[in-house]
Amino acid sequence: MGVESKLRLITYSEEIVDGQPIYVSSNGLPVKAVGKEPAGHSFHAVALKFRGWVEEVASADEPKAVDGKEQTSLPTFDSYSSSKGKKKSGGEGKQQDHYALLGLSHLRYLATEEQIRKSYRETALKYHPDKQASLLLAEESEAAKETKKDEIETHFKSIQEAYEVLIDSVKRRIYDSTDEFDDEIPTECAPQDFFKVFGPAFMRNGRWSVNQPIPFLGDENTSLKEVDDFYNFWYTFKSWREFPHEEEFDLEQAESRDHKRWMERQNAKLTEKARKEEYARIRTLVDNAYKRDPRIVKRKEAEKAEKQKKKQAKYLAKKLQEEEAARAAEEEKQRKEEEEKRAAEAASQQKKLREKEKKLLRKERSRLRTLSGPVISQRVLNLAEDDVESLCMSLNIEQIRNICDRMEGKEGVERAKVLRGAHGGDNNDVEGKKEEEKKTPQQNGSVVSNGTVLLSSYEKKEKPWSKEEIELLRKAMISLVLEDLWKKF
Repeated sequence: MGVESKLRLITYSEEIVDGQPIYVSSNGLPVKAVGKEPAGHSFHAVALKFRGWVEEVASADEPKAVDGKEQTSLPTFDSYSSSKGKKKSGGEGKQQDHYALLGLSHLRYLATEEQIRKSYRETALKYHPDKQASLLLAEESEAAKETKKDEIETHFKSIQEAYEVLIDSVKRRIYDSTDEFDDEIPTECAPQDFFKVFGPAFMRNGRWSVNQPIPFLGDENTSLKEVDDFYNFWYTFKSWREFPHEEEFDLEQAESRDHKRWMERQNAKLTEKARKEEYARIRTLVDNAYKRDPRIVKRKEAEKAEKQKKKQAKYLAKKLQEEEAARAAEEEKQRKEEEEKRAAEAASQQKKLREKEKKLLRKERSRLRTLSGPVISQRVLNLAEDDVESLCMSLNIEQIRNICDRMEGKEGVERAKVLRGAHGGDNNDVEGKKEEEKKTPQQNGSVVSNGTVLLSSYEKKEKPWSKEEIELLRKAMISLVLEDLWKKF
């Protein structure tokens, strides 16, 4: 086959093909095949050389000759047998290496259908029984000739069987599933060696993927989108690998229909168990890589830092909001305290003012009673004590003070006239005063007539009751009710 730059170079030891390099396609790293057994034509050539049939092997694909004669030996069946063949319940021997029989050991599962057909035509033509007649002539006895003939026919049948298996997609898939494969999963590696360790592992296991081609692991410069696509592919990995178990039952050995069905059920259980183990192995590979991928680790650290930043910003905003609410509550509390304080001061001031007014009112009433005492005692103008009390209870401070000021400096009848004028005299005077008061209202119900302040004994500006007065009234009512009840009982 032609040499291509994309194919990997594998170097063999000197015991194999004289140490000459050969180019093969592989999904693994280049390794030196030291201590490995040769297969196919290489095995045949080495065997001839070790037995002394030839002194030097010129080519592995050309017929060998000794002393000008064609070789008198054929590869045996054991030369093309696989050490990892599938066991049958009947205890058959080893499974033959189909790729080695067709000269495709260097390609194996990578061999295309065209390459298989071409190799089969060349191998079948070379090892056809008619082409091997010279080997029979080299044998001296009839028994040796018969044995040689059986070997030639067996070898040719093996080639035909290999072709039938490899050319059939289903049979080849089963055969490739039993071929030698490294199932090891990397577990630990240094961060700088991640791509060197896990890259070949993914490429190696990619041979089982139903979907081809498989994505590459990439490197540190690969975009995160490609990285996510890579892991999405492997987390949804679908494998075409078959799992013919070593203890699998051979349906051809069934003794009856029920026995065959029982074998099928047992085989299905073993196959399902192996399939689960295979998917678990692939999942372990993907998990190990995802956990150690420096690109994923870097993104997680960035997301964690961003999350922590948002959390810190949210915490600060909440703290600022709480501080603002606390400050607003404190301001509202202070405002209410100030309002209550001002209200208390105003109430106290009003109370003091009322107490002062009451005190002044009592003083003016006492003054009026004192000035009216001589007039009442002499019954001037039929004025009685009730008339003075009526004025005291109906007039305010200013009105009483005005009357008292007018009464001072007068004696007898003149003082009595002032009292009678303040009291109203008769009904006509009262009605006239009311109409005049409506026309010219003054403070506390007083009116001005001809420069003289006249007081109305029938109108009085009412003030709202204070809390103390209402409380005293409530207690008085309760006391009266209790006293009435006590009298009844």
